[in-house]
Amino acid sequence: MSDFFSGFWSIYITVVTLVSILGCAVLLWLQSSAKPVPGATTGHVWDETLEEFSNPLPNWWRWLFYFTIIFALFYLAMYPGLGSFKGQYQWTSATQYGKEMKKADDQYGPIFQKYLNQDVRTVAMNPEAKDMGQRLFLTYCSQCHGSDAKGAKGFPNLTDNDWLFGGSPEEIKASISQGRVAMMPAKGVKPDLSGEDIKDIAGYVRSLSGLAADSIRIHRGKPLFGAACAACHGAEGKGNVGVAPNLTDNIWLYGRSEDVVIETIAHGRVNQMPAFGEFLGDAKVHLLTAYVYGLSAEHAETKEMKTAKIEK
Repeated sequence: MSDFFSGFWSIYITVVTLVSILGCAVLLWLQSSAKPVPGATTGHVWDETLEEFSNPLPNWWRWLFYFTIIFALFYLAMYPGLGSFKGQYQWTSATQYGKEMKKADDQYGPIFQKYLNQDVRTVAMNPEAKDMGQRLFLTYCSQCHGSDAKGAKGFPNLTDNDWLFGGSPEEIKASISQGRVAMMPAKGVKPDLSGEDIKDIAGYVRSLSGLAADSIRIHRGKPLFGAACAACHGAEGKGNVGVAPNLTDNIWLYGRSEDVVIETIAHGRVNQMPAFGEFLGDAKVHLLTAYVYGLSAEHAETKEMKTAKIEK
């Protein structure tokens, strides 16, 4: 791989590029200097009578080709394109990106800083901050969690107030800035559990959320769950923050069907939330935290209102 970055390749690219451009210029000049014979053809005939005549290009078209060649040479003199030669302007994509980011920071930095100095809960209630957080979410998070933040298979719903690593502002910010890695170990690898054992545990796990399951499997699966799963999920299956999810709330990351639960127990799961702290910076992470926290807070508030309405 190091050979690719040797000086030879820079010279090779430069020579090929210049020879190609100059070759086009020579070919164009030869074609332009040729004297056409009126009525002469190239000898190509289609459909018996359709002939190709040997006529010169219109002058405007020919000069347009010359202009393109001159422009190409000028461009290669000003900008990088000839191997390691950086051009007179010394332009690089990294420099351009840096200038654009600095311009954006100068324009929007004070706004971001204003919200960075405020508490997450306060920012979450600010309409302007909410709109900014939503735009950040749609840009960086919606690909996995969906534009409505309700997730998909393998990607958690951020609006249901169910959090594996905690739903406080501090815990949400840590998830966004540092990322998270969650793993469910495979239990179907010998000499761990047999196929029937796994089906029994799956039946018991489904019953914890009130789902229909075979009563015999539930009975056999409970002690197996205590031996193989309780260390992470707890004796009652209510989970542990940062370790294992609650299995009693009928919220399923990969699905609740018997086949899916069996697959999860047998083969395990690995999930990763990428870290955005270094990429986005503290101010944007703060706004994103407020937006995501606000989604779950709205959900909790709506749930309380519905409960109060039912009680009335």
